[in-house]
Amino acid sequence: MRKLKITELNRLSAEEFKNAEKIPLTVVLDDIRSLHNVGSVFRTADAFRVARIYLCGITARPPHPEIHKTALGAEFAVDWIYKKETWEAISELRAENYTIFAVEQAEGSILLDRFEAEAGRRYAVILGNEVKGVKQEIVDTCDGCIEIPQYGTKHSLNVSVTAGIVLWDLFKQLYDRC
Repeated sequence: MRKLKITELNRLSAEEFKNAEKIPLTVVLDDIRSLHNVGSVFRTADAFRVARIYLCGITARPPHPEIHKTALGAEFAVDWIYKKETWEAISELRAENYTIFAVEQAEGSILLDRFEAEAGRRYAVILGNEVKGVKQEIVDTCDGCIEIPQYGTKHSLNVSVTAGIVLWDLFKQLYDRC
C-alpha cells in the first residue's frame, strides 16, 4: 500500500470549493474560546462541504494566525458570518427555514446514532463553549438536541472532536441529497 501524494488527492482550490455544491448544513459556534478549536472546525467543515459557519459571541474570527494553524487555509474556503449574539444567527437561520439542533446533553435529546435527517430539509447544528456548552437560552430556541453517545467515565468531548463526529455523521446522511 502506497501513501498518496498531495498532488494525487484532486483537492479543490478555495475558489472551486466556494462554487461547489454544499451539503444543506450550517454550523454555529456559540462562544468558542480556543482559536485552535475554531480552526479545526473550519477544516472539518471544509472536508465535508458544509455550507457555512456562524461565529458567535467571543468566538474568534479569521484572519488570525492561531486559527490558520489548524484550519490550514480552510478559513479561506468555507463561508463564515460573525454575529455578536448567537440568537441573531438562529433568527437568520429560522428565516431561511433551517431545522436547528444544539449538540448538547439534554432531556429528550436524540442520540446521534438514532438521528435521521429528512430529505429536503436544511439543518444547523450549534456547538457550544468548551466549558459551559451551548447556553440554556440557546437550547430553548432550538428544535431539539443531538447527543453523542458516550460510555466512559467522562461525558464530554473536545468541541472540535464533537464537530468532527457530528459533521461526519450528518455528511453521510446529507451528501447524496445535495
